[in-house]
Amino acid sequence: MKEAHEEVINTIEVDGSAKIQNGGRGSSGVVQYKWWIKIALFTVFVLSGGSVGIMLGRLYFNRGGNSKWMATLVQTVGFPIMFPLILMYLPSKTPSTQQQITKEPSWITLLMLYTFLGAFLAADCMLYTYGLNFLPVSTYTLICASQLAFNALFSYFLNGQKLTPFIANSLVLLSFSSTLLVFQGDDSEQTAKISRTKYIIGFVCTVAASAGYGLMLSITQLAFKKILKSQSYKVVFDMIVYQNLIASVAIVVGLFASGEWKDIKGEMEGYESGKVSYIMNLVWTAVAWQIFTIGYVGLIFEVSALFSNVISTLGIPIVPVLAVVFFHDKMNGVKVISMLLAIWGFASYIYQHYLDDVKEKAEARIANRQVDLTEI
Repeated sequence: MKEAHEEVINTIEVDGSAKIQNGGRGSSGVVQYKWWIKIALFTVFVLSGGSVGIMLGRLYFNRGGNSKWMATLVQTVGFPIMFPLILMYLPSKTPSTQQQITKEPSWITLLMLYTFLGAFLAADCMLYTYGLNFLPVSTYTLICASQLAFNALFSYFLNGQKLTPFIANSLVLLSFSSTLLVFQGDDSEQTAKISRTKYIIGFVCTVAASAGYGLMLSITQLAFKKILKSQSYKVVFDMIVYQNLIASVAIVVGLFASGEWKDIKGEMEGYESGKVSYIMNLVWTAVAWQIFTIGYVGLIFEVSALFSNVISTLGIPIVPVLAVVFFHDKMNGVKVISMLLAIWGFASYIYQHYLDDVKEKAEARIANRQVDLTEI
């Protein structure tokens, strides 16, 4: 804490000098302002898209939906809404200086990258589907908090993320938060209809999906840095479209190979709210998950995989509350403790991010001051 306060003081002192030296550099403030607007927008996309996607996914099963392949497909098939954005960011005929300096990866490299990430995404979405089908929404969401711990671990090895005491504390708390739920005696209406075996399967699948999601975020950040190497948002949109396209193809193959496609018509006719409600549920679930995808990939591109995952974890308190209101999940003592541990773990990471931000700003301002003194 003492070091943090000293850094803040140093930052204030340097800031005063930097303002004097940088009299005509107001444009940097505008750039920073626009950057924060983008971060805020991506954050809203992640929180709203993820919450709505989970709730609609649970509603699908509650109203009579049974196809796990269909529930998985809607998590990736909404990528066509990205086409207008890709057209907006088509490269100009005259390449920019950045494009001339940075050599674009070969199509074989891109094909291998998107195929790997697409197949990975399809498998991860299927695991999430099993978890959502076999667990109450509140339990499912709280277990998903473990993805932050997994992502921090993978980021340490793949992205050079430092594991400071505050981040380590965050990992431990989030791990305990999700593990605690396997020992609970949940008495919600949904859990009463689920066998203990299915509950364990749902728990294991959700934890495995969270680990996979954390790994995929770290690999995505690594791909942006080592392979794509571009500052254009076109690479973000390309990543979303091609990854989701390949994932959707893999899931459609699974849908037909499993024979579940034969039951889709009967499932639609037997849906409690009717055919229109069935179709609208699938459509808006696809849109919600695509909005979530835009948000989390955008945050990886602008900041880091770990920051993107932290924002995803921020939505943890939202879904359980909505589940209590709409699906009558019981918020028992174990879930409350689990939620508090998850929030504590999230706050621990945010504080570390604050310390890092203060340190980076102080170092940047000191560097600017030294450059200005050299020029004088």
